[in-house]
Amino acid sequence: MPRAKNKIDFRLLTKVSKLYYEDNLNQDEIVTRLHISRSTISRLLAQAREEGVVKIVVVPPTGIYASLESKIEEKYGVEEVIVTDVPVQDSPQMIARELGAAAANYLFRVVDPNDIVGVSWGYTIRGMVAALEPKKYPNLCIVQMTGGIGKPESESHATELCHQMARTLSCKLALLPAPGVVHSKQTCEVYLMDEHVRTAMNLLPGITLAFVGVGSLNSYSISVRDETILTQSDLDEAISNGAVGDIANRFIDADGQPVQVELNERIIGIDLDQLRKIPRVVGVAGGANKVNPIRAALRGKLIDVLITDQTTAEALAEE
Repeated sequence: MPRAKNKIDFRLLTKVSKLYYEDNLNQDEIVTRLHISRSTISRLLAQAREEGVVKIVVVPPTGIYASLESKIEEKYGVEEVIVTDVPVQDSPQMIARELGAAAANYLFRVVDPNDIVGVSWGYTIRGMVAALEPKKYPNLCIVQMTGGIGKPESESHATELCHQMARTLSCKLALLPAPGVVHSKQTCEVYLMDEHVRTAMNLLPGITLAFVGVGSLNSYSISVRDETILTQSDLDEAISNGAVGDIANRFIDADGQPVQVELNERIIGIDLDQLRKIPRVVGVAGGANKVNPIRAALRGKLIDVLITDQTTAEALAEE
């Protein structure tokens, strides 16, 4: 004859739960109070949750989006999503500042003193570098992953960002002394023959942690920042071949796959296959114009961690 299931003592269950959760007594104090063993108390507390006597509800403070983060993580199979509250959604400067601060916090949370950190360029990456607090990482190495776009003196230029980051973190620096896009395939080949360029390119496979922006095909994209390098014809060709945005200067389609264009032969910097092999790639991007490019980067498994704003996150969570 089967053994009868032990009857649940709901009175004791409730008593122990109130002492622990409402009166803030620890388990040793409850042992003294009720004269039952510690193991029994642990069992009763677990049973209280199983039976619904105790229900734990996490109430996030204003500006915390834990459920939204989890939804995107599950939907796209991404390692982590960090959603930051951005009060003014139509301000690229505000988005860059808030996302940059979140990215700086993330870097300090996960960085290993011996990491090789790859850095691209852009407004949000500039925001991250600006938010970094001075620290000393003598064995850390910052690697410029893309050639420079625009004027070298620009604060969002890859070379300047890497310089500033290395100074702030008191660490090693490896620059890629070349433009991000050149006028011809032949010019690209000449740059790639340079000893210093080759040295930087050879470091790309060793990157352990990378921070990248995600570009869109509008006024905040690489596509229209410097007509002397990237022309409207280049942009039109990319769009006609399905481009929705760019990451590390490489055009991607809606599934995050590389777009085959002539421009690829004129780009100096990391390619998408190399980017996918980096153990942890952090995408820092937000704003209404970035939803489709970010979704594409997530679908293509080009980023492992996403740092974005709440409005962009809500759009990504929807179909």
